[in-house]
Parts: sequence; structure tokens; C-alpha cells
Amino acid sequence: MHVNDHDRYDLLVVGSANADLVVGVERRPAAGETVLGSDLAVHPGGKGGNQAVAAARLGARTALLARVGDDAHGRLLLESQKEAGVETAGILVGGAPTGVALITVDPSGDNSIVVSPGANARLTPQDIRAAGPLFAAARVVSVQLEIPLETVAEVAAAMAADTRLVLNPSPPAPLPDHVLAACDPLVVNEHEARYMLGDDAGSTPEEWARALLGLGPQSVVVTLGAAGALVADGRTGEVVTVPSLRVEAVDTTGAGDAFTAALAWRLGLGEELAQAAAFAVRVGAAAVTRQGAQASFPTAHEVPAP
Repeated sequence: MHVNDHDRYDLLVVGSANADLVVGVERRPAAGETVLGSDLAVHPGGKGGNQAVAAARLGARTALLARVGDDAHGRLLLESQKEAGVETAGILVGGAPTGVALITVDPSGDNSIVVSPGANARLTPQDIRAAGPLFAAARVVSVQLEIPLETVAEVAAAMAADTRLVLNPSPPAPLPDHVLAACDPLVVNEHEARYMLGDDAGSTPEEWARALLGLGPQSVVVTLGAAGALVADGRTGEVVTVPSLRVEAVDTTGAGDAFTAALAWRLGLGEELAQAAAFAVRVGAAAVTRQGAQASFPTAHEVPAP
């Protein structure tokens, strides 16, 4: 399939879409105990859904390839994507109930989460193969690990020659060599870096980045929260620190997804890794200053591109 430049997507996100069901509690119940909570709040979430909304808000031409259930939560997620301007033709419906995260939040802000993957677990390698035209049209593909690992492996195999793969291994899981080799970049936080490196992690982000490059990805980005990010390019061996802005953090939910989406978009526009990460750090910082995940993601007006 030949794709004209004006038909291309800046970003294709392949991943999860969840309904986040949030209840505030004074304390979490013990076994066999019932506690009363606040009114239920239902928010659109899931790492894939979050990234697609974050990119679209910034002005990226974005498509989402995901699976939701034929139910009210699925309709909520479709609507939230459309509202943000995401192309939803790749959102498949049916096969299981929509994925749900059951979240209780205590007064200190600590949360406990139970995730029912639902339809996310039914996004199959066959679904990826059937979406060939979406892959052919994408400058960058972003994927996370809230969908089956065999499906992630199929995404790595489906990449067009001139398309770049951005992978965030969250929640962390072992990745096959051919998937790692396709990552450009592999985007990890400290927890994910330590998981992937095990006892050989070293103690500094620079050591993590170099050790992660040794696993095979073409480039690595380590996100460091309030400290910004660190980027390592396997082609040059260069490691660069990208400082963050000082902000008053209110809610970090979804900030990593906003960062990764912004990074992927700017890479697709041809920016160098450090330059794209500098923009992404600003987007992530803006996202932590407001409550919620998708509701907190900034627009292009709020974080103008350099």
C-alpha cells in the first residue's frame, strides 16, 4: 500500500484502553470488611488511550489501535478519543468487557489498583496483521505492555521500513530480542529500568542507560520524574541529561504517558532525541500540575512546540 505524506499519521498508538473507576476511602478495607467511600468517578484511561489523547491534544495526527467491549465503558472510551481528535477506525469492539481499573484512593493520595484487562487481553497478533494500512501510514508507532506480549511482538514485526517504534515496557515484562532491537527508543522509568537490568542495574541513570543499550535497543530514554530525563543514543554512544521545569506536582497519574506521546510525536517530525525529550519533559511537567490522567494533558496552546 502506497501512502502519500498527507495521508500519514504522525503517531499510531497500539495499546490498552481502560475505564478507571475511582473511589476515595478513609482507609482500605481489611479482609471481610466493608468501608464506605466517596461517589464513584469514572475516567477514560489505559496507557494506550492516554498516549493517544495526549498526542492529539498537542496537535499530532493520531490513531489508536485498541480493543474495547461492546458496553457503556467502551462507548465512553470511544467518545473520549473522538473528542480529543484521535482517529478511532482502529478501535475494535467486542470479544470481552472493556478493560477496567478499580482504584481506591486514601486521604494521603496513596492508591490501590485492581486491573481487569478485559478486551485489552483480546487484542491479538491477528488484529495487528489486519491493521496493515494503519502501520503503513504511521511515521511512529508507540506501544506499551498492557496488551498481550505476543501482540507486542507482532507490532515489532509489522513495522514499515521508515517507521520508528517507541516502546514503554509498562507494566514491566521480559521482552524478546527482536522486540528490543526494534525499539528506538525504549522508554523506561527507574522501576522499569531496574526490572529489566536485574542485579546488574548499577546505581546511576547513566549506568542504567548504557546497560539498557547493551540489551539491544537503538536508543534509550530514562524518565526521572521531577529531575527530567536522560537520553542515550546507541548510534553515537552519547548520553545527555534533559532537565525538567520546577512545578508544583498535584497528581502524577498519566504524566509518563503524556511524556512518551509527546516524545514519539516530535521524533516523527524529525527532531533529534534530546530535542524531542526536552519538549516531552515540558509536557509531562504540565500534566502533573492538574488532577487526573487524560483531563490533565496540555494542549499545544499550553505547551507550544519549540
